[in-house]
Amino acid sequence: MVQRAYFIMKMNFYNEMAVRIQKRWHGYYVRKYIHNFYEMKKYFISLSMKNLTIRKKLEEYEQTKKKERERKAIEEEERRKCYEARKIHYLLSTEQIPGIYNSPYRQHPSEMEYTLQRTKPRSHIISHKKDVTEGLVDPSIPGVSCSFPPLLPPILREKPQGPFRDTAEVLQQRYKPLEPTLRVATSITSEEEARKEMKREEWRNRVHDNIFLPFSRTNKFKTYEPLLHTSSKYGPIAYGTKHFRATEDTPFMNKPFKTVFTSVYLFEKFQKTYSKAGEVF
Repeated sequence: MVQRAYFIMKMNFYNEMAVRIQKRWHGYYVRKYIHNFYEMKKYFISLSMKNLTIRKKLEEYEQTKKKERERKAIEEEERRKCYEARKIHYLLSTEQIPGIYNSPYRQHPSEMEYTLQRTKPRSHIISHKKDVTEGLVDPSIPGVSCSFPPLLPPILREKPQGPFRDTAEVLQQRYKPLEPTLRVATSITSEEEARKEMKREEWRNRVHDNIFLPFSRTNKFKTYEPLLHTSSKYGPIAYGTKHFRATEDTPFMNKPFKTVFTSVYLFEKFQKTYSKAGEVF
């Protein structure tokens, strides 16, 4: 029993010493090969140098691409100017008449004048490439030869001379989609439909059906409620219009008018008597 306890104590001592040795060795190995300060410093210095090199190359690449884009833009602009100059080549100055780009009021001609001198006019012959053998032979039918006839030369159609627009631009304008105005796109009865919809919306959203009355002169908007013990119609009495004047409903309308007052005696002698110096005859 004592020998076993001694053996256990001895093994514990050896294990503790082994742990200390491994701890020292592990720290030394990590500090020397894994987390070495000088090696890490050297690595970061080289990494910063590499970053500067890559950044410099990227800037050079960006400048190259920028110059290439500018060059392509300049070439595209030159091609566009050349194409426009070929289209308006008829505006070139002649020995007799100067063109619009060679104004006599300027000291030097315009840049377009020199462009017109360097370019050539467009050709008036348009070549139409079309498959002339389309639909002549059906290869699905057995026993039919697939020998096509020789290609015919294109029909020469001379383009009329003058300041005409490009064909593609004309076709694009001709077949562009319809863009109706607001007056054409709007229905004729849109106003009535909008009013009906607004009335339906107001009728649906209101709480009660009582008409709103202003706060002043509320008696003006009240409707007349007839009394129970009267049968006359409410309204003003037609005094002097229906009681003393004949209307179409008045009976005996065709009878002659009867005078109420007697005739004046002096008026009956008109053009029958003459007066002289105040004397009446």
